[in-house]
Amino acid sequence: MTAPSASVAAHTSSRRATLELFVVGLGALVVALAQTVLIPVLSILPADLDTSASNVNWLLTSTLLVAAVSVPILGRLGDMFGKRRMLLVALGALIVGSLITSFSDHIGVLIVGRAIQGASAAAIPLGISLLATVMPRERVGSSIALISAMLGVGGSLGLPLAGFVAEHADFHVLFWITSAAGIVAFLGILLIVPEAPGRSGGRVDLVGAALLAAGLVCLLLPLAQSSSWGWDDVRVWGLLAAAAGLIAVFGWSQTRIDDPLVDLRALRRPPIVLTNAASILFGFALFASFIGTASYVEAPESSGYGFGSSLLVGGLAMLPGGLMMLLFAPVAARLIGTRGAPQTLALGALVVAVGFAARIFVHESLWQVIVGSTIVGVGTGIGYAAMPSLINTHTPPDETGAANGLNTLFRSLGSSLASAIGGSILAGSTVIVGTFAVPSLDAYRLIFALCGAAAVLAAALVMLIPHRPAAAA
Repeated sequence: MTAPSASVAAHTSSRRATLELFVVGLGALVVALAQTVLIPVLSILPADLDTSASNVNWLLTSTLLVAAVSVPILGRLGDMFGKRRMLLVALGALIVGSLITSFSDHIGVLIVGRAIQGASAAAIPLGISLLATVMPRERVGSSIALISAMLGVGGSLGLPLAGFVAEHADFHVLFWITSAAGIVAFLGILLIVPEAPGRSGGRVDLVGAALLAAGLVCLLLPLAQSSSWGWDDVRVWGLLAAAAGLIAVFGWSQTRIDDPLVDLRALRRPPIVLTNAASILFGFALFASFIGTASYVEAPESSGYGFGSSLLVGGLAMLPGGLMMLLFAPVAARLIGTRGAPQTLALGALVVAVGFAARIFVHESLWQVIVGSTIVGVGTGIGYAAMPSLINTHTPPDETGAANGLNTLFRSLGSSLASAIGGSILAGSTVIVGTFAVPSLDAYRLIFALCGAAAVLAAALVMLIPHRPAAAA
């Protein structure tokens, strides 16, 4: 902990620290909620909005693309001009985007609102970096673990919430909820949480930001659209080639200026490389758990594996896993203190692998599926808690915002890969139920096997990282 950080923490009472953690945690929760809350209701939106399914899919794609661009850029701006200030900007985007979508039935306006919401994804890494400097020393580890876990908790809560709303109310209610919660978090942070010390200042790298934004869009757009375009579409491979070129030019540009958007020297440190690689694998596993649980239990019994559950029950099947992420965040913080972040992250990855093994072999009853999903949630909560600790330990204090932003971006990249690969697997192996084709049990088993293998690989990678005391400890 830096001297300014210690000074801030020394003047923070236990009660005030709890309030600071609550409002920052609420902001992280509602941002994560907003990212996934539309997934269960996508199938009913084309009829409700009188538009095509491909247009409706842009409600997710626009959020994904803007989030990918905003997370590293706002993270860097947080290091330069204030993490609290950029956190408020991110939450402001959530509120504005939610209000726009809550008042409209026009698909174009809804896509714009969802795109604005995408900028709020930076709130989680910014919240992690902010709390690392303003919380009392003894609470830094558990606070960071809790905020990091919100990325998974929000998604797990969003699915049952959306299922309940879909069955009992209009989908606009979802955006009223995120608007109200976002306003509460915004005002709480504005009134309670101090700004982090140690702002670096400097010049904004506009060229680098433009190159990074273009490269990420070219990378993630074909992954998001691969299921509708098809992997043989020239647009997919053209955009991926363009992404490779743009990211290469971006990397070259960052070594030629005094105030780069991304400090590639820090990013090349072996512990950072290994942690970010593990983050991709974890993001892959978590999103595959989402697409492989709710839709799995909602499939008809005649599919050979499903239970014909409602949207609400499909979402509720994810809830225990989300709660375990929340409950195991402080456990993970203690493990980080005693065993080190690398061993803690490896443990979380192995627990995830056990959960997916259970999903492959034990699935005759609904409760068995829920138990398997819950085990994955436990492992994800432990792993997600360890990632920011590793990042903060091996990153200069004035670069933690950008570093945590990039780490979150790598998690999102893993989720995008899971969506693209998992979607192709599920579409490529189907069984006919009545007049409809649904994914086969073998397709789900293959996805779970890939997730388990990814988790084991993540555990092996992070065990190569030497243990060092956490920077905030």
